[in-house]
Amino acid sequence: MIDPASLHGDWNYPTPMRFGPGRIAELADTCMSLGIEHPLLVTDPGLAGLPMVSHAIASTEAAGLRTGLFADVQGNPVGRNVMDGLAAYRGGDHDGVIAFGGGSVIDAAKAIALMAGQDRPLWDFEDVGDNWQRADPEGIAPVVAVPTTAGTGSEVGRASVIVDEVSKTKKIIFHPAMLPATVISDPELTVGLPPDVTAATGMDALAHCVEALCAPGFHPMADGIALEGARLVHDWLPRAYADGRDLAARAYMLVAASMGATAFQKGLGAVHAISHPVGAIYGVHHGLANAIVLPYALCLNRAAIEEPVQRLARLLDLPDPSFDSVMAWLLELRRTLGIPECLGDIGIPEGEADRVATAAAADPTATTNPVPLDKINLKSLFLDCVQGNL
Repeated sequence: MIDPASLHGDWNYPTPMRFGPGRIAELADTCMSLGIEHPLLVTDPGLAGLPMVSHAIASTEAAGLRTGLFADVQGNPVGRNVMDGLAAYRGGDHDGVIAFGGGSVIDAAKAIALMAGQDRPLWDFEDVGDNWQRADPEGIAPVVAVPTTAGTGSEVGRASVIVDEVSKTKKIIFHPAMLPATVISDPELTVGLPPDVTAATGMDALAHCVEALCAPGFHPMADGIALEGARLVHDWLPRAYADGRDLAARAYMLVAASMGATAFQKGLGAVHAISHPVGAIYGVHHGLANAIVLPYALCLNRAAIEEPVQRLARLLDLPDPSFDSVMAWLLELRRTLGIPECLGDIGIPEGEADRVATAAAADPTATTNPVPLDKINLKSLFLDCVQGNL
């Protein structure tokens, strides 16, 4: 039996992290250590009404930190969310951001912090070429990230995924200084997650680990992190799903999420190339899209990923170290978690296959897929995902 109180640590990889149950009590101290006196707490409408947010604000106010609240962030955040948050940041004369929520909130909060001292449009910082050098680094506000879901790992990332409302495409906004200055990872904040959100976000973490492991290129450190992150999902996600009060399971899934996002600096691939336009066009939860697409993308890449997938099978102690064994485990895990078998099961139609494939081929994550991607094989992959052709 694991004592959750023992799951406590202060890490500096890839950024300072305060991990463990009850660490949210250190929010005010964390802000002050960064010189933040007037933070803007960014969250979503659902979280804004919960005690965890009001308690967080009360604790910072009690420490003398004038704290504002911006709660207009939607799932799959759009550019308007960022600009409205920027207006709140500037209007309140804030000097730092508390990103309090899941991946969508943290992405939006990091983009608000990036834009705090910039005079160019948000889309000028899309992760293309050296666009990031357009930003004035002195104008980027410090961020304290407080994840409340265990999936995207945005708390350890240097980028945000934001939907361009005009083109209906997800764009990656990047700058090295967007990495949060400090992370407070408190598993107690994730205890209230419903089972379906636990499943979708947990599968998001797994997709990050698996895609990073399979991405081409030489990055043994990322490979090691990806393997251990996948093992944690294997061991703990079913437990977190079955009993949301299992604090040890919640803690290990928070770790797995941060590990997945740390590992994918090596690269992602077809899973994200498809799930990004699916989320932008149809509003599908990113983790759910990844969970559905993952086995179909593995089949597409099979000829190029047998070796890393066999390594994963050995680590997970599956019946035999093979691609088929990993696939059988993955499909059974999805059934256990109630993940739909295909995109068609959640109402995604075939009709816009060309549009999805075009956007997927242009997505930056497509460039690090193990098998070269183009509009033709991405259209075929999308249709397989819709129809359930494994």
